[in-house]
Amino acid sequence: MLHEERIYRSLINKGNLISYNVKISESDLFISSDTNLAAAAEKSLIQHRHSLETYIQNRPEFRTSLLPFPEDDLAPPIVRDMIARSKICGVGPMASVAGAVSEFVGYDLLGQTENIIIENGGDIFIRSKNKLTVAVYAGESTLSYKVNIVVKSEETPLGICTSSATVGPSLSFGIADAVCVISKSATLADAAATTIGNRIKTKKDIKFALNYGIKIPGVKGIIVICGNDMGAIGEVEFI
Repeated sequence: MLHEERIYRSLINKGNLISYNVKISESDLFISSDTNLAAAAEKSLIQHRHSLETYIQNRPEFRTSLLPFPEDDLAPPIVRDMIARSKICGVGPMASVAGAVSEFVGYDLLGQTENIIIENGGDIFIRSKNKLTVAVYAGESTLSYKVNIVVKSEETPLGICTSSATVGPSLSFGIADAVCVISKSATLADAAATTIGNRIKTKKDIKFALNYGIKIPGVKGIIVICGNDMGAIGEVEFI
């Protein structure tokens, strides 16, 4: 499992950026930036994890709900964002947690670096001054590593999040090896990848799931890999 998750970390051409890990409990961030911002990233991660953990202590159903959670104007910003974005996708708020952590830590660091890539279990937040390529990891699929998408600098900040029924600890009710969603919001991309993946019970569902997913407000593009089959829709540029 750990090996599989770490494979994500070789999938982006990072140029001259400095890469480092920031890990607290389940949050294991792999960050690349112009300079080493590990101390600032750790401070941000502690803050957002504290917000989430405190909220879950008071509202334990937030952690377990598989359905959209009631809006809460008094909740911390990361919790409000997770509630709002997961509601759009019709899933529980924790379906968006990895993307949300990447995004909130990323925005906290934006003032200190021109380039930032934060990967959290396959959920990525990017701001880049240069064009990047991102490879899609799809576990045992023969298409793993072979699908490369272009990220243009002017499109960033951007979230690219992947859900899988066969890789990692994410809960999925489908069979897809990878559902990769591109959105301005990494929180939304994470939740959307989950709900799209849940709809793929057989390979015949790929087209239906893509057409469903691209209608989610805020979703820019989607790639689905299921065994040897693949589909894509929206603003996805391949190499």
